Amino acid sequence: MKISHVLVTVAALAAVLPVGVVQAEPAVNEYVALGDSWAADATLSQVTTAFTPVNCVQSVHNYAKQIAAALAVPVFRDATCGGAVTANMTAPQATALGTNPPQFDSLTVTTDLVTLEIGGNDADLAATVTDCVTVDPAATPCRNEMIVNGVDRMSQNIARAESRVAATVAGIRERAPHARILLLDYFEGIGTTGGCFPMIPISDPDAIWLGSKLIELHDMLARVAASSGVDFVDTYSGSSGHDACQPVGTRWVEGLIPFSGTPFGLAVPFHPNQLGADYQARRVLEVLGAH
Repeated sequence: MKISHVLVTVAALAAVLPVGVVQAEPAVNEYVALGDSWAADATLSQVTTAFTPVNCVQSVHNYAKQIAAALAVPVFRDATCGGAVTANMTAPQATALGTNPPQFDSLTVTTDLVTLEIGGNDADLAATVTDCVTVDPAATPCRNEMIVNGVDRMSQNIARAESRVAATVAGIRERAPHARILLLDYFEGIGTTGGCFPMIPISDPDAIWLGSKLIELHDMLARVAASSGVDFVDTYSGSSGHDACQPVGTRWVEGLIPFSGTPFGLAVPFHPNQLGADYQARRVLEVLGAH
């Protein structure tokens, strides 16, 4: 190309570009976070009501807010709420101190990024964890209750939840047709080789059973992501050694005692602490290619 032609091209560009430094448009313009307490990173020490009622126990530093900050997203809405099930995507969720609107109300046709973490409450797995608590290290209240005539009812619950999660993904696509959807699983909250009785008063057999159900939940969510053609954020595979039995500073999820060392203060039992939320945020950013 002749120098004269280059000069003409540069002059033409200068005529249409604004004066000053030209900054690229943000990669994400409108981000919506959906899900349950593991998406809210439920907390009792750093609750925010910026987006949801106080009883949603949404953390001011949950992974969604970290992602929005890291990507400098101009429009961000966090609809996540503790206790949510897939039905709360289209129906309001009443709490003792306010009602969280249907989470899908946060979606628009201009939403271009959605994270979703749901299914644990649909399977009733979260509620079952506390049923495993016992004063007898040899007792197996969860296995006794959930495995009847050789049939594992929790496995059935997880299998039934699969179609609900898939329908949730379809509902997001309908309301936000241009959005990139990321489906998260739940990371390892309890080890697969046993528990840590009496620190967490769950017997080894029940702890092993609970650990296997988390793997089933992980597998189910991976199937939904694959069949729905959305991105799967695998937080489970890299979480070994950070379960609730590990010491403060190592564990990413709290045990039965409602107190956390990260951050220091009240916590929601069997939910991610700040280290867990930070890990979730890293995994999402990795999938997005932004970390």
